[in-house]
Amino acid sequence: MSTLHRTIVRPIVTERTSAAYQARGEYVFEVATDATKPAIRQAIERLFGVKVTGVWTMNARGKTRRVGRGAAGRRPNWKKAFVTLREGDKIEGYGFEG
Repeated sequence: MSTLHRTIVRPIVTERTSAAYQARGEYVFEVATDATKPAIRQAIERLFGVKVTGVWTMNARGKTRRVGRGAAGRRPNWKKAFVTLREGDKIEGYGFEG
């Protein structure tokens, strides 16, 4: 990965991710498909100035959808990362209050 902003694509803020944050203090990000766990850890620590204690990744397959006049289309595959921070650290402006 050449830049930090290419590694971290966007935060994912849904009901499920906000529940994960409240229960376990996990943040969820969409990351580049070729991003490794050490690269994700380094990008989060440098972008937000926090200490990362754990990174879990998951590859999500793109869904097949019907587009146009019944032709089959496909959404792209993507990757998400679940990040746990050191006790007391927070990412400000993530999308919900902590």
